[in-house]
Amino acid sequence: MARTALVTGGSRGIGAAISKTLKAEGYTVAATYAGNDEAAAAFTEETGIKTYKWNVGDYEDSKAGIAKVEADLGGIDVVVANAGITRDAPFHKMTPEQWQQVIDTNLTGVFNTVHPIWPGMRERGFGRVIVISSINGQKGQFGQVNYAATKAGDLGIVKSLALEGAAKGITANAICPGYIATEMVMAVPEKVRDMIIGQIPTGRLGEPEEIARCVAFLASDDSAFINGSTISANGAQFVV
Repeated sequence: MARTALVTGGSRGIGAAISKTLKAEGYTVAATYAGNDEAAAAFTEETGIKTYKWNVGDYEDSKAGIAKVEADLGGIDVVVANAGITRDAPFHKMTPEQWQQVIDTNLTGVFNTVHPIWPGMRERGFGRVIVISSINGQKGQFGQVNYAATKAGDLGIVKSLALEGAAKGITANAICPGYIATEMVMAVPEKVRDMIIGQIPTGRLGEPEEIARCVAFLASDDSAFINGSTISANGAQFVV
């Protein structure tokens, strides 16, 4: 029987690549999205992957959405907490709203996504929790105090969940992508993009599929002894 995977923010960018790769690996995949109905519908039409709309920053909304996924597809075996936003500003100009919006989605959103799924994983004796963090959670970034704080916090969640889940057959791991050729990155001015690439020893942006292949490995039985770890996928831009 195919295992079921939930990918938050799974209809665009890195999330879309993850959803498609897991489906190709034989998983039954559900992808969440926050607001772009048109993009989600196009994604489902293209891939056959069901999409579900909810706000990961709201616990009750997440809980209800997850219940709907499980009613449709069965218990969730693999959860990929990928949904994230940015609200960039230098710290002295950052507003409480910019801080809170990013905290709610990128940090609290991981709790809201994993917490309702965790009891089922414990009961079944199997689970894979994979959190998409960021290079900027490892090294910090100008104008991203809020974002970097959440992505660093995500690593703390993963390490703690690994300790709590290990005896129940659950692993929790993180991936920290560097700069990836998503719509968001490709939309920045070419001069800025060239400057970014100049900081990457590999000499190029990463591809969303490269992150997706990391996820597929961590979701597999082959990764059962990898728990509480972080994969840095950044082209040697930042070596931990």
